[in-house]
Amino acid sequence: MGPATVAQSALDPAGPQAAQLSHLWWVMFWVCTSVFLVVIAIVASAVLRRNSEPTPDRLLTGSVAFGVGATVAILFGFLVISFITGRAVASTVDAGAVTITVTGQQWWWNVEYIDPAPNLRVRTANEIHIPVGRPIVFNLASRDVIHSFWVPNLHGKRDLIPGYQTSFWLQADRPGVYRGQCAEFCGHQHAWMALYVTAESDAEYKRWLAAQREPAVEPGSDITRRGQELFLKSTCTQCHTIRGTIAGAVSGPDLTHVASRGSLAAGTLSNTREHIERWVRDPQQAKPGNRMPPNAMSDDDLHALSAYLESLK
Repeated sequence: MGPATVAQSALDPAGPQAAQLSHLWWVMFWVCTSVFLVVIAIVASAVLRRNSEPTPDRLLTGSVAFGVGATVAILFGFLVISFITGRAVASTVDAGAVTITVTGQQWWWNVEYIDPAPNLRVRTANEIHIPVGRPIVFNLASRDVIHSFWVPNLHGKRDLIPGYQTSFWLQADRPGVYRGQCAEFCGHQHAWMALYVTAESDAEYKRWLAAQREPAVEPGSDITRRGQELFLKSTCTQCHTIRGTIAGAVSGPDLTHVASRGSLAAGTLSNTREHIERWVRDPQQAKPGNRMPPNAMSDDDLHALSAYLESLK
């Protein structure tokens, strides 16, 4: 059994950056709550004393001066703690970090694991695996409009701006599957632009990465061989890559190990045979406005193609 899924929450930190941000939030929450209760108490006191003698001017002046002074002190305190939090979140990382490039597109995430040896690089989509306890450097970019990378259990959000690459780092301190999403409105399917970060032990991460570096498995049955033939003779090869075959396009998600992912279309559908067929036949029905066109084919061909895709673990 894999690590348990963790609710998407900035108040359940699973890494040092998220912990800093959560601490800042709670400090501001309790200070603001205290101020609110004090103001309510003063208003209630004023209402109850409305028929009593007028308050002396000197007392009113002192009260106003105290209120102004307390406000300035609180705001200055917020400024200091925000600065300290920002410095801690943006601190540099050591040289042993894992480097991952994430490119936002309408409406999915292209994920590439960087390695000095080009043949050891891995490209996947919408799901990220990271080792627990190691810093992860993300290089972020956008292919079309402004997106925002946000995994609240691990870090605050970071914008992806077309034509400009930005970087930040995070770290997971405990295993789990952490849901993220685009946090900047980017078009019709913005709400269905999710991603999942799986934090696992270093040994599990290395096994996953080694498996992802392998080419696609060869078809082992007549139906999967028929599915591969259909894939390679169709327009699928104009957008997608399946390593080990002639399909090498990069405008769509890499499908070499698509069956190992938990969802399709950036969290829109669970990764099942039924949903693969639904997505291939009419992706616009499942996610209107996405860049994948519908594919008219017979039921037998659709079953064969989906069987092939389902075999790509």
